[in-house]
Amino acid sequence: MEINPGAAEHPHRQIAAQLRAQIRRGDWAAGERLPSIPAIAQMYGVAKQTVQRTIDQLRIEGLLITKPGSGTYVRGTRRRLNRLSRGRYGIQRGYHADLAARYRQQLVEVGRSPAPAEVADAFGVSEGTELVVRRHLVHTQDAPVETGASWLLPRDATGTDLERTQAFGRPLYQEVEEVTGRRYATATDQVTARLPTRQEAEILQIRPDTPVLHLLHVAYDPEHRPIEVATATWPGPMTALTEEYRIPAARPEPTDDEPGLALG
Repeated sequence: MEINPGAAEHPHRQIAAQLRAQIRRGDWAAGERLPSIPAIAQMYGVAKQTVQRTIDQLRIEGLLITKPGSGTYVRGTRRRLNRLSRGRYGIQRGYHADLAARYRQQLVEVGRSPAPAEVADAFGVSEGTELVVRRHLVHTQDAPVETGASWLLPRDATGTDLERTQAFGRPLYQEVEEVTGRRYATATDQVTARLPTRQEAEILQIRPDTPVLHLLHVAYDPEHRPIEVATATWPGPMTALTEEYRIPAARPEPTDDEPGLALG
């Protein structure tokens, strides 16, 4: 293991490129602990601060995770969360089997909570208005990959199972439709990139300087009244959002004598 002192690229980036290649080759498997920072520094003949910059860079990329008091581990390079909100409804308005097989969702909290600004705006209420919230955490086999919540109006959920800490064994929207008698008709998604809050970084086991992707999903009934506002936050470097869609066929060129197309 060596670096080229005369290269234009900084030493920590050269080391990062070599470690990245080793991880992708499988020299270090997902979950395997890397040598200590002093040991890596000795291997390359550089200062420990240089190796620390390398580790920080690979953590931001999502390749490594540091566990306090334990060491730095390979986080894995194949874990991807390929999911847009429409995936929750599925082809036949149900769970996607492949998602259920790869990810485990855990209900962590149900209760009343002040609505954050983005949720309040979606419902058309004042920020801080008390709403019903159901918070969840999604895991793969070895790490959390999503923290999220579903927000509901108290008038729709008060006194129902929606306010109880219980999983339903089916998508939440199906339970909401049955309880409220309101059908989900349309929805909007807004995905933004930002830095995590302190709580999000702790839950997702990422550094505070690791970017996240944040989803705001608003579902409406046929009268375009919001039924549910859902949020989800994913570690940016290890997340890919993929959508498959049809491309409309080309429309035939209008003819000169086609009625209704004259522009004046």
